[in-house]
Amino acid sequence: EPHMTMPRILALGILVIGGCTPVTDTNPPNIVYMLADDLGYGELGSYGQSLIRTPNLDRLAADGMRFTQHYSGSPVCAPSRGTLLTGLSTLRSQIRDNYEVGGYPDPEELGQMPLDSGTYTIGTMLQDAGYVTGAIGKWGLGGRESLGQPRFQGFDYFFGYLDQQLAHNFYPTHLWRNGSRVDLDNEYFSAHQRFEGTDPTDPEQYKRYQGNDYSLDVMADDALRFIEENRDHPFFLYLPFTIPHVALQVPDSSLAQYDGAFEEEPYLGDPTYLPHHRPLSAYAGMITRMDDHIGRILDHLDELGLAENTVVMFASDNGTTYTGGVDAEFFESTAGLRGLKGSLYEGGIRVPLIARWPGHIEAGTESDEVSAFWDMMPTFADIAGVEAPADIDGTSILPALLGEQRNDDRSLYWEYHGLWNGAQAVRVGQWKGVRLGVHEDPHAPIELYDLEADPFETSDIADRYPGVVEQIRAVMDSRTESDHKPWNFASTGEG
Repeated sequence: EPHMTMPRILALGILVIGGCTPVTDTNPPNIVYMLADDLGYGELGSYGQSLIRTPNLDRLAADGMRFTQHYSGSPVCAPSRGTLLTGLSTLRSQIRDNYEVGGYPDPEELGQMPLDSGTYTIGTMLQDAGYVTGAIGKWGLGGRESLGQPRFQGFDYFFGYLDQQLAHNFYPTHLWRNGSRVDLDNEYFSAHQRFEGTDPTDPEQYKRYQGNDYSLDVMADDALRFIEENRDHPFFLYLPFTIPHVALQVPDSSLAQYDGAFEEEPYLGDPTYLPHHRPLSAYAGMITRMDDHIGRILDHLDELGLAENTVVMFASDNGTTYTGGVDAEFFESTAGLRGLKGSLYEGGIRVPLIARWPGHIEAGTESDEVSAFWDMMPTFADIAGVEAPADIDGTSILPALLGEQRNDDRSLYWEYHGLWNGAQAVRVGQWKGVRLGVHEDPHAPIELYDLEADPFETSDIADRYPGVVEQIRAVMDSRTESDHKPWNFASTGEG
């Protein structure tokens, strides 16, 4: 199946870009944005990881810029992706938590709460700019019967998982290409079960949790095809990988790369995620296999002569998970940051961001620019030479990419409803405020941290800076109500 329709090809030939001057005088740059799933701030070699091998991402960082204060949109999957694609933080975004439309399990693949029909996304914006737009990987913003699907949200092409639940199994029976089911060579089994064998140390007794077609491999192959087929047109390729989200599953060849590396005990699984006889090696192997495929993509851009005119970025949707046999403490996955996935402390939302654009981004550089997912829409608009929507929360980080420092004192906001009885966080300059228990108490106390002096958030100094606390409280209280009642906090009873 071709990766774009004929009307889109014709549109590329006749569209005139106006309103803004592109950064380059030649063709608008291609954009490849890769997104890991639950990868912690400290899980890449370029961010201090010593046990998990990521040579291709380390090469990307050496050839480009590494951001040290970049934030995801949320501490969990769906709302984080929603902020990325719409330029809106959870202060007023549509999707503010994971919500299963079809419940658990979801045999009809109704998926998660969908984006509204007509939402203006990064995909829509770049389509309007003459780009061919593709998304390959995990979507999570609308199931197979909804208008939240990528093909209705600004993407000419989609291949992967529509439903996040199905993405817990890397040997699925099928994936989706646009609106069509694509069967894979895998038998069905649930990704949520305990070990059922007799000897937990016997690798053969874990074979039932594997198949033939590993979804990461299939989707990476598809990404190479998309790049090849659209090499003569400006393209935007969004690659939300499913790695290293649990369940712990990886082909034997990747597991073998860590033979003898760790002393480890079998993880026997639980109703949440699958068991594995070598959980540390499996987790490391998953990340290294993703890195291998990223290397293939970078090499393919080189081979096609596209690397010089392609912006490549890599980030993660939130911090390392706390479940499913993952040992964040062993791998020092957060590089010392407090909290994990689901937390609004730094370990749940501060993530890697690597960007490469030869001739524009200086190789081997680092930026401490404070930035977040909702900055990607205006950044991509600047790169493409078009206007970003006015009514968004993001600010372009193109100046930072080009070596200019901005670091204004705008406020960044997050909220989360799945844990902590409702949580909010705000960052303003060096200050970070966190408020927990807001579902019950709208006047819950705000913790305050000075991230310059205390990056690991160990000392709450709210009592010393009441003025800063009030500034943060004002931002928290300015959130818009969600149309979905569970995504709101307790009322103050005022007004």
